[in-house]
Amino acid sequence: MNKAVVLLSGGLDSSTCLAIAQSKGFEVAALTVDYGQRHHAEIESADRVVAALGVTEHKTVKVDLSSIGGSALTDAIDVPKDRDEAEMADEIPITYVPARNTIMLSVALGYAEVIEADSIYIGVNAVDYSGYPDCRPEFVEAFQTLANLATKRAVEGQMIRIESPLLMLKKTEIIEWGLRLGLDYGLTHSCYDPTADGRACGRCDACLIRSAAFEELGQVDPVLEHLSR
Repeated sequence: MNKAVVLLSGGLDSSTCLAIAQSKGFEVAALTVDYGQRHHAEIESADRVVAALGVTEHKTVKVDLSSIGGSALTDAIDVPKDRDEAEMADEIPITYVPARNTIMLSVALGYAEVIEADSIYIGVNAVDYSGYPDCRPEFVEAFQTLANLATKRAVEGQMIRIESPLLMLKKTEIIEWGLRLGLDYGLTHSCYDPTADGRACGRCDACLIRSAAFEELGQVDPVLEHLSR
């Protein structure tokens, strides 16, 4: 059985990627990066997701990006709230974490070499997203080129594939795929600014994007049900 490293934040997209990798027959090794974010709700969600999907190999690696700051997710900067689609698309938001996906993929690449994995799955999305430069097809292609040049495994003819199955999908399409695979999105967490008890705020960009997608599918986002009671 071929192995795949799946970058798992505990959010909607990465959890869907984990279910997809399993459905493709890979022996999955989930990799969560604790990058010094201001909350750990996503990391706790990652633990719930791997337990629900029966993943036995789950590693959490700490890389403290809060030491350089520069993002509302790692620094004492307010998270934007209640923005419409036009505002979200206007500029790269302050929730962008400098070089996060580059760093996470680099850690995953090293891990893939160690466990002799053939693929790395990452849940980047270039359609329904917040304008992050490291979620574009050009970024994935460039990192694939880097992986081919930078690893002993690739140089010896065993290329590690960077898989981004959600890259060009709408959020509704991602959710539908996950539901077909039996994924419980109530286990996931995407909120940028959760409450003290770890509940989604319902007002940040991440909450609004996923809640709009569930609404388009005629459903209520299960992590936001508490707000409608």
